[in-house]
Amino acid sequence: MRWFVTVVFVFLISCVSCIREEVGESVQYIQPGDELPDFTVTMDDGTMLDRNSLEGKVSVLVFFHTSCPDCQRELQVVQKLYEHYQEDSRVVIACISREEPADEVDDYWKANSLTLPYSAQPDRKVYALFSEEGVPLVYVSDTSCCVRSLFTDDPTASYDDLYQAVSALTGG
Repeated sequence: MRWFVTVVFVFLISCVSCIREEVGESVQYIQPGDELPDFTVTMDDGTMLDRNSLEGKVSVLVFFHTSCPDCQRELQVVQKLYEHYQEDSRVVIACISREEPADEVDDYWKANSLTLPYSAQPDRKVYALFSEEGVPLVYVSDTSCCVRSLFTDDPTASYDDLYQAVSALTGG
């Protein structure tokens, strides 16, 4: 009976959690203390976002996939952060999809009333500059484009975590 309960439990957990890759010791991430890599993405409003445009600003970059339950929860948290900082020109918050077409991301944004700026990426080219595996990934960088905080899915960041990371760099 215990065997059956264990199998059912493992099955249910796998159904409700993100499809995770095996993330081992050898996975390379951009880490706190590292500079943001050179990247360029086109945002949903047609503007370009790149490393140079983030210089002089505190940035929050979120890598996600809309089918990931952890990402779905994290996007709601980041939306709240965005609403707090959207009028603050010192802060840039942007979401970048990992290997997901624009129509799927757009549909998800509309269905969930998200107003966060996003860039839909059909491949992993930009994502691969930051990490080998795993979403969500949230990078908070200072005005020199140096990563100061990294939040992953273990555990995902709370609003307070993100707010504290950003406010420590903006002075409040």
